[in-house]
Amino acid sequence: MKKLVCILLAALMCISAVAFTACTPVDNADDGKYVVGICQLVTHPALDQATQGFKDAVIAGLGEENVEFIEQNAGNDIPLCTPIANDFVSKNVDLIMANATPALQAAASATIDIPILGTSVTEYGVALGINDFDGLVGGNISGTSDLAPLDEQAQMIIDLCPEADKIGLLYCSAEPNSKYQVDEVKKFLVEKGFAADNVKEFAFTDSNDVSAVAAAAAEFSDAIYVPTDNTVASNTEIINSICLAAGVPVIAGEEGICSGCGIATLSISYYDLGYLTGEMAVKILKGEEKVSKMPIQYVTNLKKKYNKANCDALGITVPEDYVVIE
Repeated sequence: MKKLVCILLAALMCISAVAFTACTPVDNADDGKYVVGICQLVTHPALDQATQGFKDAVIAGLGEENVEFIEQNAGNDIPLCTPIANDFVSKNVDLIMANATPALQAAASATIDIPILGTSVTEYGVALGINDFDGLVGGNISGTSDLAPLDEQAQMIIDLCPEADKIGLLYCSAEPNSKYQVDEVKKFLVEKGFAADNVKEFAFTDSNDVSAVAAAAAEFSDAIYVPTDNTVASNTEIINSICLAAGVPVIAGEEGICSGCGIATLSISYYDLGYLTGEMAVKILKGEEKVSKMPIQYVTNLKKKYNKANCDALGITVPEDYVVIE
């Protein structure tokens, strides 16, 4: 009888061990395939292009057969980035790519061990609460920035709208890097001679109040600046319908927003930005570089671009060094 009991206990222990193994995250190194989690905040052209560029670079560097991407989109629901990041950690992915600031913040809170690369993030010091940021995050985080020279973007307002006296700054208050950009643009415009009271912020909290806030901005402003802002990018049709009808030109922080509601932008290629991020990922995954030693990187091939339809509708003539957005 004792022998039978021992046999049964041994069998149960084996079954339990098998069940536990089945539930435990697989060690990604065992099959030679790298697993990369991608958390993208929302679907819009800039972020989509960054994700595609990232994937193309990783595949080019590792081989398509050697990498598996787990892609999750938060649908502009910022709190949803947290369970997405936590799921990547539970799956023990080899690297997390965080596309946009809220995705980066969620990933940073989820793990201090798995390498994290941000992209489409304007200013990492602001995003991660780092004072006196010197370009190196350290720890398990690095990435690429979509920051364009804000003084040059602000100068576009002066160059293309020379009679503008009141400037509206339209952005989402839930995105800290949007606030950073409008602060810098306002500082530049005041330095150029605009009255501080004539450079006014119009902040909405989410997509639900974009229309009302955009209408208030259009009523106040002779011209409007919108930064690289994910909520703006998801609502360009609403903003365009309001501002174009009011005859108010919009200078945009990036090409996708400009094509939707702007007249002009000084913008990077988000595909190139994502590709650069992917090249960084390949170096990390191959063990060629440590993420803790990689400073934030930037794309340098900025271009002045314009939205021909909106410029024509508003009677704005752009200089010859501007390229039309196709």
